Amino acid sequence: MKVLVVEDEQGLAESITDYMSKEGYVCETASTFREADERIYLYNYDCIIVDLTLPDGDGFQLIQSLKQFSATTGIIIISARNALEDKLKGLEIGSDDYLTKPFHLSELNARVKSLLRRRQFGGHTEIRFQEITVVPQSRNVYVSGQHTTLSRKEYDLLLYFLSNADVALTKVSIAEHLWGDNIDSADSLDMVYSHIKNLRRKLLEKGSGDYIRSIYGIGYKFGLP
Repeated sequence: MKVLVVEDEQGLAESITDYMSKEGYVCETASTFREADERIYLYNYDCIIVDLTLPDGDGFQLIQSLKQFSATTGIIIISARNALEDKLKGLEIGSDDYLTKPFHLSELNARVKSLLRRRQFGGHTEIRFQEITVVPQSRNVYVSGQHTTLSRKEYDLLLYFLSNADVALTKVSIAEHLWGDNIDSADSLDMVYSHIKNLRRKLLEKGSGDYIRSIYGIGYKFGLP
């Protein structure tokens, strides 16, 4: 899952990204309104964690700008402002949650997990596609009841496919989702093929149908034949 942290306090931004990265998220950061606005225009994120007070703009404006490009991206506001009117305004313009500083990183993580579950998979604690079952809380994957061991990237790839079932995904979009700022076009595109090959093999070995299809000149699509 890909997360953008919009926070101008460098220490806090680093703490959030370090913690969330250890939890398995691909994290990117933006410290200004302009940088964040450029990122949400160019890239897709599963969740954006945004501070309301930025050095060159307002977090509320950023949320409104985001809503023009993506209706599916989850938004969590983090702010030292604890006023009720700020919380209400945030909800009214499209944010999903509001967390007042200071907060525990474990609480932020729990809220991000809950948000992604609601946004992408209807709030279900288990994600099912045919004989495949994913349990996000424990990061476990089962095929016809059999536990299937996946690497972190393979697990993230499977979730990305499940959340975009029947959608044609380019190799570049998959690479950006899996590596974020650490993407190196040539190497990462080769690695996309490698991870897809390994994921397909592991699922098939457990008796899964072959749901990953290559689309010539575009990339891949996950779904029923």
